[in-house]
Amino acid sequence: MLQALKKTESGILFTWQDGLERELGIRQLRIRCPCAQCVSEVTGARLLDPSLIPGDLPIQDMKAVGNYAYRILFGDGHDTGIYTLEHLRQLCVEPPEE
Repeated sequence: MLQALKKTESGILFTWQDGLERELGIRQLRIRCPCAQCVSEVTGARLLDPSLIPGDLPIQDMKAVGNYAYRILFGDGHDTGIYTLEHLRQLCVEPPEE
């Protein structure tokens, strides 16, 4: 379970109840958006070209979706991704892609 999250200059710091603490960068979160515009619903292949995502992309807003996810509004206007706690946890344990 997610214990806390905190927006930082470069991303979001996630603290989990088991003690895992990890900051995910804004660009990394945008690249790993799980929405149908960014990931093929049929194949699961990533559709988003990471080279199109600027390194200085800001987060404009972040809102809870029930008790199971967050919706992030990025500076490029993208806001259709629902980041489930399960997806965020997976991102926190994976090595960074960048």
